[in-house]
Amino acid sequence: MTAVLFLAFSNGANDNFKGVATLYGSKTASYKVSLSWATITTLAGCLTAVIFAQELLSNFSGRGLVPEHVVADPLFPIAVAFAAGATVFLATKFGFPISTTHAIVGALIGAGLIASSGGINTSKLFGTFFLPLLVSPILSVVVTVALYPLFRFTRRKLGVERQSCLCIGQEVLQLAPAHMSAGTMRASVLIPQLPELSVGTEITCEERYTGKVFGVSAKPTLDKAHFVTAGLVGFSRGLNDAPKIAAIMLASGFASGFGAISMVAVVMAFGGLVYSKKIAQTMSYDITKMNDGQGFTSNLVTGLIVIGASRFGLPVSTTHVSCGSLFGIGLITRQARFATITKIILSWITTLPLAITLGAVSFYLLTSLLTP
Repeated sequence: MTAVLFLAFSNGANDNFKGVATLYGSKTASYKVSLSWATITTLAGCLTAVIFAQELLSNFSGRGLVPEHVVADPLFPIAVAFAAGATVFLATKFGFPISTTHAIVGALIGAGLIASSGGINTSKLFGTFFLPLLVSPILSVVVTVALYPLFRFTRRKLGVERQSCLCIGQEVLQLAPAHMSAGTMRASVLIPQLPELSVGTEITCEERYTGKVFGVSAKPTLDKAHFVTAGLVGFSRGLNDAPKIAAIMLASGFASGFGAISMVAVVMAFGGLVYSKKIAQTMSYDITKMNDGQGFTSNLVTGLIVIGASRFGLPVSTTHVSCGSLFGIGLITRQARFATITKIILSWITTLPLAITLGAVSFYLLTSLLTP
């Protein structure tokens, strides 16, 4: 039980902020507001998983991948949970957003190789696990690269433009002609193209959307839509990840699916609340520079792909999908930071062998120490 909760904590720390990274990175919301929204929506997705993610509960117990007698061994889920949790926690400590799904699959393989003389069911491994994990990040890049130009074209056709402003500190003061008396008319109506300036300590440069769509101001509407898509990612992540971890808890003898998922959800939320800062920096600022429209597109693509995968029991990685969509945004805007992207991809490549090794060592040590 403790090993599974450690995995849930590590998962929350590494994954919870990924859905709201675009809110924080585009300065649509503060770190605290973004994290709160991530926690609420992830919890909602976790609890919904009780109804809609039964196939994931079955897949991540190890059934079909290793023989039934291995799944029934009480030491097997402990080794898997510890190995996967240690892999994800180590990545979180260094600020690398990796796939918990990848870590669990690696731990299942490593522990399964030691536990079973018959080895691993390779057809199940490739078809159920590897294929979705390989395809999903490529799919998210392609969809994002195709969708964002369409959104940008639509925005321009509707007359919504981007306006740059220089902001120093928190308050924004808008320049107006010297002859304009106070209260005659807002300066923003007469001189919308003038730069904005205020005095403070922190210097930032922002882009804002100006204009109206069907009589509704574009910027507040986009902000609301951005929150919705960020919530969609948080919800879909909880829907896809909670049953994977709960499956290991059920395999260790926990009786209730609802109880297991609820416990996992609470610990995941706690992990995200107390240990997300480094992942937030990487996802929000280090992959690519983004504005709120680009963040909205990235989240929409991520949420739709992950929810669709969860519905069909496909264990895609929210990390791979969300990073893939951010990679796509960076490619199309030419703002991608390839040094960071390279490090992230290398961390993905090392996740599987590290988890396999830890899974094998964990199961071997547990059986050596606890088996009479």
